[in-house]
Amino acid sequence: MENLGQYWNIGKTTVYFTPTIAQLVQPLEDPVAIFLIILAIMLVAPLLFERLRMPGIIGLILAGVVVGPYGLGLLQRDSTIELLGTVGLLFLMFLGGLETSLDDLKRNAGKAITFGLATFALPMMIGTAAMLPLGYSFLASILVASCFASHTLVSLPILSKLGIMRSPAVTAAFGGTLITNVLALLVLAIVVKADQGNLTLQFWLFLIPSLAIYTFATLWGVPIIGRWFFRQFGHDENAEFMFVLATLFVVSFIAGRIEIEPIVGAFLAGIAITQIIPQLSPLMNRIQFIGNSLFVPFFLISVGMLVDPLILVKDPRSILVAAVMIGAEFLSKFLAAWLPGKFLLGFQFPSIMVMFGLSVAQAASTLAAITVAFDIELVDELTVNGIIAMILVSCVASPWITEQWGAKVQSEAAGSVDQEEKPLGDRILVPVANPSTEDNLLSLALILTKNAGGTLLPLHVLSDREGSISADAKIRQQQLLAAAETIAHAAVTTVESIGRVDDSIDYGIVRTAEERNASLVICGWKGYSTYRENFFGSVIDNVVRLATMPVLIGRFAQPIENTQRLLLATSDLEMTPMMFQQTLKLAQTLAAELKAKLQVLQVLSGAGRKQFDLSSFGLDAETPVHQEQGSLISKVNKFLKPDDLLILIASPRRLGQPAIGRVPEAIARNQTQISILVIHFPESFYSKA
Repeated sequence: MENLGQYWNIGKTTVYFTPTIAQLVQPLEDPVAIFLIILAIMLVAPLLFERLRMPGIIGLILAGVVVGPYGLGLLQRDSTIELLGTVGLLFLMFLGGLETSLDDLKRNAGKAITFGLATFALPMMIGTAAMLPLGYSFLASILVASCFASHTLVSLPILSKLGIMRSPAVTAAFGGTLITNVLALLVLAIVVKADQGNLTLQFWLFLIPSLAIYTFATLWGVPIIGRWFFRQFGHDENAEFMFVLATLFVVSFIAGRIEIEPIVGAFLAGIAITQIIPQLSPLMNRIQFIGNSLFVPFFLISVGMLVDPLILVKDPRSILVAAVMIGAEFLSKFLAAWLPGKFLLGFQFPSIMVMFGLSVAQAASTLAAITVAFDIELVDELTVNGIIAMILVSCVASPWITEQWGAKVQSEAAGSVDQEEKPLGDRILVPVANPSTEDNLLSLALILTKNAGGTLLPLHVLSDREGSISADAKIRQQQLLAAAETIAHAAVTTVESIGRVDDSIDYGIVRTAEERNASLVICGWKGYSTYRENFFGSVIDNVVRLATMPVLIGRFAQPIENTQRLLLATSDLEMTPMMFQQTLKLAQTLAAELKAKLQVLQVLSGAGRKQFDLSSFGLDAETPVHQEQGSLISKVNKFLKPDDLLILIASPRRLGQPAIGRVPEAIARNQTQISILVIHFPESFYSKA
């Protein structure tokens, strides 16, 4: 093999390595065989290690070691592997950005900044001090320390299982993750320039303004362009996905042009894109599925191919390096959680340990940084081996620590959580008639259903009132339900499609809702009613009048993912606390998933009615609340802005009026470019306190 005399320098120490096992096997050259081996690794390795209760990422890295040039030598780390590995690296950082919420950071800014700075500064100081005595250069020590500072939230599934995602310690850890990862990537960019001898005054004068402009343009410009694109081409799923990919690589390419590592651009692209794609949408699921199933595994396997396991025998110092790295990383991350958690944030010890468990895991950013450093020959294989060992240990320890102490946090908070009888998203019935116009209704239903872990019930009713049903109508029904099922499966949501024959559409909807125990019915609305419909009743009128569960009526003027603000407008007339509680929870769920701001407009009639104390309903203190007196219609019209989603509560039906009342229709006729949701509660809700 070539490069038998390859060597790398660490400070003043020179490490020689000579691959031996790989010399016994000729690397595969058949592209079909190569791809077959990689696919087999992607399938088997994660399943095997998850059976052993270890993260699948470890299996992929170790499999890369086995088949790589320093293992069995089945695969070479050639240009194709490097290309796919680079794409996987960018995708890995992009997925990390998708998990980052700027709104969460804003809401918990104080705690997030405190923990973020601590979990960056302490590992940087302790890591640098630990690596210098081992003979590492100053720049190499700083870069390795930056790997300790960053972390990956591999324990997120455990938080979801325990139900503590919104606990103060977890939100602080989320915000701190954004801060420390961005700072660590910035350190990487600076160290790379310093190693190349380009860390001059001109570099700083160029870097600071260009980085500020670049960051602002990405976080502000990408959402604007994305909303325009989704508004124009929102019904083409392939176009949406290709737009996301194009955004990732354009932003990463521009980062390289302004002398910033492309992985920084990929991370920022993820933060920007996640503002306009609902977390539970089919598009987001498609992005994460493709990335986690194909691109990221390529990168992890390629990283494993860098590791030479024989270096442990050839250079015993590697064991010492790995031990120092693991010890420094664990110590610094524990102190970064314990010191601010106990003395500044006032957390109990279980919450502190949850923060430590979340932040100790190393994977995405660490792999990204050490790969870049290895490519520019700033560190050698001994360092890569040590980092891999640290990743293995931390990825095993992190889920265990988080689960052990998270269970105690869960038990502490159990007494303060009110259990509802049945969430609105438990079983949602959605009548479908035309897939090209039902996308927003299905997206809305999927958001609510997946958030509650419920079941989607797409329904299509054929009326036999005019006689027997044609074969074409039955085929059309099957096609519509199949399309709805496809969308639900793309979002990984439980779905039960229903085809029904009834004497009328409205009665078919109501009867199905009763038979299938639906918790909510979602119907489309054109925004107005004719005189005939007012007096004789439309389909929506009859559904609203007969349904024994809440009915959500929606008129969408644009794709739901373009929503930037939710305006919940209420009146104190004919509304009970139970109705407001349910509507507020619905609005909060949509705001969180759409990453939109929630604002409440409370219009008082001045008729001496008791006013609700909104804070008693679980409304965040930071949610803007405006109280006005006068007409609800006029006040809402003044508050509405483009890209708003207005949420209203329907009033009881009166003779000659639409089923949902005059107010929603009056606003809908005047605000034709605004999306509106109107929730109608059955009569039983008016008697609940």
